Amino acid sequence: MATAKPTDVQQVLDRDLRELHLPTFRECYETSARRAEAETLSYEQYLSELAERECQVRRQNRIDRLLRQSKLPLDKDMASLNLKRLGNKPARQIRSLLEGDFVDRRENVLAFGNPGSGKTHALCAIGQELIRGSQGQRKVYFTPCALLVQQLLIAKRDLQLSRFIKRLAGYHVLILDDLGYVQQDRDEMEVLFTLLAERYERGTVMISSNLPFSKWQTIFKDPMTTAAAIDRLVHHSVILELNVPSYRLQQAKRRQSSGQSRDGPTASTGQVRRRPPMGALLRCGSLRSPPLRKPPIGEGIEIMEKRKSNCRRPGRIIVA
Repeated sequence: MATAKPTDVQQVLDRDLRELHLPTFRECYETSARRAEAETLSYEQYLSELAERECQVRRQNRIDRLLRQSKLPLDKDMASLNLKRLGNKPARQIRSLLEGDFVDRRENVLAFGNPGSGKTHALCAIGQELIRGSQGQRKVYFTPCALLVQQLLIAKRDLQLSRFIKRLAGYHVLILDDLGYVQQDRDEMEVLFTLLAERYERGTVMISSNLPFSKWQTIFKDPMTTAAAIDRLVHHSVILELNVPSYRLQQAKRRQSSGQSRDGPTASTGQVRRRPPMGALLRCGSLRSPPLRKPPIGEGIEIMEKRKSNCRRPGRIIVA
């Protein structure tokens, strides 16, 4: 029986790896084989290295896919979150939430604070770390609350509400941003309450809101519905109170004080270029207007005579 040529073996192996959907195997097996031969690795070590590379690439691809599907703003991550600004207690709570145990216990996270305090940033950063820390085993979905309510209403109109809620149940964590930021009517709040009731003790809900619990009746429009919603959310929950000044306002003040105004630093020297005082400009002649030409005496008399003759004409008024 004739032995297969090396090129034939490589072609067959490349074809089989394509059929088995092992792209990393196909890209790395030749390089790994040469290294294994040089370092006298066993067959098991060679195969284990290839399998580990394939798993690493697949895990990273899964993480990237789940991050895209989550709709999370990727710029709001832990690297850009200033925990010191939030205070000691919120910083400790956020570090504890990064471990992800609260998701396994189906606990909720409620973030309260003024606009610009960092509620959305904190929840988005936690959501990204839940995906990355679990190696793509946890699914997270981020949505503004007003947009989700409209989607729920459309599903209810099309008699697809239960199917839509079931699809959301496939996510381990549901992040609702800015609850109560936009006033909703009673029908819109009913579908939102239905969603919260369905996820009670079945999945984690993370909510950011500018309104404290005492003002949630303006959201759900009914005292009983408000009490029921708060009871379900608070029963198993972690509450983040971000009582800090607005980050956006601080950034605006910092930009203004850093010289990004009319008297800002020059691009070449970095020194502040200030406008000289008005008196200096007048002394230098920068604002001096050209002198008025005084007409000769004869020319001035002729102009005056013409104006007088025009004024004597009947039915015509000349304004000098």
